[in-house]
Amino acid sequence: MLRFLKIICMSVVCLTMLSGCSSKQDKVEQIKTNQLDQSETDDKTVKKESENTGEEMLDLSNAFNSINGCAVLYSPSENKYSLYNKDLAEQEVSPYSTFKIISTLIGLHNNIIKDETSTMNYNGTQYLNSEWNENLTLQKAFQTSCIWYFHHIINSVGEEKVKKELSELKYGNCDVSEWEGSMINPYEELNGFWLGSSLKISPYEQVEILSKIFEGNSFYDNENVEILKKIMLIQDNKEKKIYGKTGSSSNGEAWFIGFTEKEQQREYFAIYLNDSLQKEQISSSVAKEIALKIME
Repeated sequence: MLRFLKIICMSVVCLTMLSGCSSKQDKVEQIKTNQLDQSETDDKTVKKESENTGEEMLDLSNAFNSINGCAVLYSPSENKYSLYNKDLAEQEVSPYSTFKIISTLIGLHNNIIKDETSTMNYNGTQYLNSEWNENLTLQKAFQTSCIWYFHHIINSVGEEKVKKELSELKYGNCDVSEWEGSMINPYEELNGFWLGSSLKISPYEQVEILSKIFEGNSFYDNENVEILKKIMLIQDNKEKKIYGKTGSSSNGEAWFIGFTEKEQQREYFAIYLNDSLQKEQISSSVAKEIALKIME
């Protein structure tokens, strides 16, 4: 009899354990279901936000004239992006000299330079670009795209602060790990992480960064942004102003990025060319011509 009672007790315990396991399994399944539902909700939210922003695909093949490249335009007033060659527009690549827009702000923000008249002394090296072979102001250095001037700014600020500011801006991949660059140019001071090296950003992201800065949504103060804006001006026909910066490499890559301003309304743009088959014909001047044609 005692043995019979023990068997019954053990059976009850086992049933209770199985019931508990089943209950736990049910809870796990319920949690998974809830997570899946939440994931689907999050996906719908992201999709909805994307729809609210709005994207329009453009056919700009005539403007690019068989050159492989892309265009991104953004109108804050309409909250709309217009794209040509979307796949390339979303690909992260080296910013090259378009990064001088950011290094100008970094220099101003950290008091390495004060304004467009801030001058740095030439070290006597005979560079191929003769316009770099003299003492240069910020304005002249920006307009001639002088690498040694901005290399000095970045080195003076230092890796830690530069990395921090790029991260706060969410500038591309924010990667400054190859601080000294990949030596694509013969002199140390003509190289850096932004020149065919670790730092990369997509044309789409370039436009986002420009909008963030000039719409007053970054941590850079208005006075410094106005100094940058002054040295970026390339065309003023009274009705419309165009601001921009070029960048290029010798392997068929070229940039022209900036914005137009008309009656207090701005439209941001990034033109990027990547055509190794026609690299002899690819330059920042060509990217600029395409941009001006599109922005007419």
